[in-house]
Amino acid sequence: MTTPELLPISLVAHQAFCPRRAWLEAAGESTDTHQVQVGVQAHTPADDPTGSRSRRYRAVDVVSHDLGVYGRCDTVELDDDAAMTVVEHKATPVRRRPEVTEPMRIQVALQARALADMGYPVAGQAVYFTNHRVRVDITLSPADVAAAREMVAATARTLDAEQAPPPLENDRRCSRCSHISVCLPDERPLAPVTRRIVVADPDTQVLHLTTPGSRAYVERGRIEVSKSGEKLGSFPIERVQGLVVHGNVDLSSGLIREVLWRSLSVVWCTSTGRVTGWARPAQGPNGGPRLLQHVASHNGRIDLARQFVTAKIANQATLLRRHGNAPDTVTRLRELQRAALDALSLTDLFGIEGEAAASYFAQFLTMFRPKVVEAEQLTFSVRTRRPARDPINAALNLCYGLLTADILRAVVACGLDPHAGFLHSSGRNKPALALDLVEEFRAAVADSVVITAFNNGELRVRDFTTVLGTTRISANGRKALIAGYERRVTGTFRHPIFGYEVSWRRAMEIQARLVLGVIDGTQPRYEGIKIR
Repeated sequence: MTTPELLPISLVAHQAFCPRRAWLEAAGESTDTHQVQVGVQAHTPADDPTGSRSRRYRAVDVVSHDLGVYGRCDTVELDDDAAMTVVEHKATPVRRRPEVTEPMRIQVALQARALADMGYPVAGQAVYFTNHRVRVDITLSPADVAAAREMVAATARTLDAEQAPPPLENDRRCSRCSHISVCLPDERPLAPVTRRIVVADPDTQVLHLTTPGSRAYVERGRIEVSKSGEKLGSFPIERVQGLVVHGNVDLSSGLIREVLWRSLSVVWCTSTGRVTGWARPAQGPNGGPRLLQHVASHNGRIDLARQFVTAKIANQATLLRRHGNAPDTVTRLRELQRAALDALSLTDLFGIEGEAAASYFAQFLTMFRPKVVEAEQLTFSVRTRRPARDPINAALNLCYGLLTADILRAVVACGLDPHAGFLHSSGRNKPALALDLVEEFRAAVADSVVITAFNNGELRVRDFTTVLGTTRISANGRKALIAGYERRVTGTFRHPIFGYEVSWRRAMEIQARLVLGVIDGTQPRYEGIKIR
């Protein structure tokens, strides 16, 4: 990362709170937590310059070339002598006391000094706590000004470093940090998280658009879906986490622009689930680590590839042990799981993975209830991608596509390049890293959804048609399978490494962020997610 000519004062305040927080902010990492929204809402009046009154100005821009900073004062008050007082607005949780912290002192010191450097007399500083409606005046000493100047230099050193600062360890500041969900300070040791941790659990959903010939557009803050003049659905855009478009569905340019402006992604799939493309915002986080990712992908990271394959085989063995009737195959899969950890090359890994897949799918039908297999006359002998030869393969294809779409969104959210992978070849012009991460979720998520859907009667053979050896899923079958998939990925489970409850969709982003940590040097090693 390179130090810009002038540093934002807010970034220096983040440095005072935590150097890694400053790094994440500079790298473009952002979160949309309740805490952030409360702060934005509390700041809204102060950010509106039209709210200025006589002797009280709002949203005053300041700059100091001497300190090398720029920023904005929430409020600047004038006294009878035209001397100014800087008032910074802060939102704090209601139960906490309105106390001025060190980052706040640094921030108002820089604002006041910048205002003075612009030629205005400064009479004082204060922090106004919006939740408590309490104003606390601050008296700055020369030591405070010196500390603020040193913090600017420290921020520059953080940004000039070749590697991201390590996360804090057992520090109570993390529990108050809005970036804990992207920093993952407690997950870095790959050990159970013992203290209470706040994991992002946004009240939003991925919106699947599946009706052929329909059109989606945005109107008055809602996503409207219609076909031939009939309204099919209406969804508040604030509740949408991303869009997945299945087959022939039109999106208005206004909707695409609005979704990207909100830093959400759109994934287009065929009606059979094959991912054909995606759209992402022009701006994304972690440009520097993304370059490191390409170098690492070119040089190869067999340690990451081993974990992807090991976790995949482990999850296949676990799923077969739970639902199937093939103990010998489970034993062999466990042997292959251990062999994958010792593989010396990608060629060896592919050989191990291939044998494991053949053994696993040879017994795949044993995981379906016998009475369902008999009643539906289900058959399955070998995994076929395109074309799918039977209903089970057609259902697997669709679920693997849905899974790939989710992993793509997780990878892009971290700022990583989906095309630079470590197991799959980037030379095949496919989203290699996304496919790498898909491996460890195939059995646990996609295969599990297909097995459950058939065993529970949500999917029937009549939901499929076979023409000239190609089996396709009907619209009703697709909706039933997507509904089952959404239940699975939004459902929670106990994370096998960290020990806390987490949704499968959140677990995908955690795994992507662990890969990011390995790439930027803050994560000692990677471990795939293995169900028990």
